[in-house]
Amino acid sequence: MTQQEPLVITVAPTGMVPRRRDHPAVPEQPDEIVADVASAVRAGATCVHVHARDERGAPAAARGYYAEIVRGLKRASPGIVVSVSTSGRVHHTFEDRSDVLGLDDGLKPDLASLTLGSLNFPTQASVNEPAMIERLAHAMRARGIVPELEIFDLGMIDYAHYLVGRHILEPPFVCNLLLGSRGTLAATPFNLALMVGRLPAGTYWQGAGIGRFQWTINSLAVVSGGHVRTGLEDNLFM
Repeated sequence: MTQQEPLVITVAPTGMVPRRRDHPAVPEQPDEIVADVASAVRAGATCVHVHARDERGAPAAARGYYAEIVRGLKRASPGIVVSVSTSGRVHHTFEDRSDVLGLDDGLKPDLASLTLGSLNFPTQASVNEPAMIERLAHAMRARGIVPELEIFDLGMIDYAHYLVGRHILEPPFVCNLLLGSRGTLAATPFNLALMVGRLPAGTYWQGAGIGRFQWTINSLAVVSGGHVRTGLEDNLFM
């Protein structure tokens, strides 16, 4: 009998979309994010997926906003694994999306999100051109930051294999499988199993369900040998 590896719980406290007006518990400012993550760490979380907000609570890409959050996270929750966002949902230029990768002075993130294709969310598109994906991947490698591959559909896994074949992506492979958003892969056991079966060999993966599907995908990921992401970014009500 082999020993099962410890379950890794990633907390995604804020995201780019939820606002305080949507739910009073959404943390928008650095001290709020740091406090919520510290609470999650005490409950068992070991990784945080960070989206920065500006003073008005709107999505921010500049590294200065991230620096304040990451500094607070490292003080309040020593040893936590930090993943930052390079999302194209709101910010579209390479300069904006990659700015967070320049964090230094002990604040360099462990991981950074890398969405492997364009997709439609319920009210907007997230555009990720091949050239943008490759530039971000190269920038992450140059900084020694591991890409966290954000995968919403099967074609994105095929593209991951293409990038691996060209040595644009190299181990370790870290992947976040997101199911249940309108316009992308539905949150079903079959779809999750199909995605996991097509990942590059040796991939560390976690399952995330959008909205009402969060508990379903989290549960399926646990019993399937994966890990989980949870938090108000994906679901305002669990």
